[in-house]
Amino acid sequence: MSPENWYLTDDLDEFLARAGDFLSSRPALHTVPLSVTEALRRRGPHAFGAGDPVFGILDDGTVRAVLVHTPPFHLHVTALTPGEADALAARLAEQAHPVPGLSGPRETAEAFAAAWQRRSGTAGTLTLRQRLYRLDELTAPEPRPEGRARIAGPADRELLIRWKLAFDGDTGHGPGQDPAEWADARIAYGGITLWETPDGTPVSLAGVTPETAGQVRVAPVYTPAELRGRGYAGAVTAEVSRAAREAGTAEILLFTDLANPTSNGLYQRIGYRPVADFAVWRFGD
Repeated sequence: MSPENWYLTDDLDEFLARAGDFLSSRPALHTVPLSVTEALRRRGPHAFGAGDPVFGILDDGTVRAVLVHTPPFHLHVTALTPGEADALAARLAEQAHPVPGLSGPRETAEAFAAAWQRRSGTAGTLTLRQRLYRLDELTAPEPRPEGRARIAGPADRELLIRWKLAFDGDTGHGPGQDPAEWADARIAYGGITLWETPDGTPVSLAGVTPETAGQVRVAPVYTPAELRGRGYAGAVTAEVSRAAREAGTAEILLFTDLANPTSNGLYQRIGYRPVADFAVWRFGD
């Protein structure tokens, strides 16, 4: 596979025209590029940060894989063979394209990490092992905690900002999207559900991405540390999952950190089943 088979562009419309059918062909495995490009389409090129997005298409007559990069965050790639991963590393090195990190299917990420370290001389570190789950038959968690679910609105903005900052800190994977911009975007489309106690106190949240190509992804799920172990996360996750299913969404997905057995067990108990493993690598110091 030649590096020249990787075509790079900053034009989202061109990218979707060429690669949209490929992305939609496997909505579960392509959930991240689908949700990222949908956000860019809705909210503009700087939906995730100040840098201009870059898109890649591996095309040897047929689209075989894609790359999505929204600086300053990691690159995301769909499944690649070792040869295709090496060709991508060569192409990015030729273009002097910054590669702060990469996420993708586990074997793909490992192959790219090896190729990138070899070609760039930059050290790589595996920072996160994930498992992608798909909802099968939803089972409400028992016992159900007291309280109810409701969609977060403008009055919840400051709470969402605080909890997004806390979530980013708790996960230990570095800062994500600006919390205020994230809160505003989620409120705009009803993308955060809160679980609140009978007296109206919010105690947990679950987010969901907008539907695209028949799939949504539940993310994030967060409960403050002092309120964990009471069933709130399971209840609010089940609620957003139920709502997505009742809306007719075909694929309801979520990622877990494989280092967290509690969350992996919880999601399986309410009906999520494993699809594939993913990995995140960081390059440099």
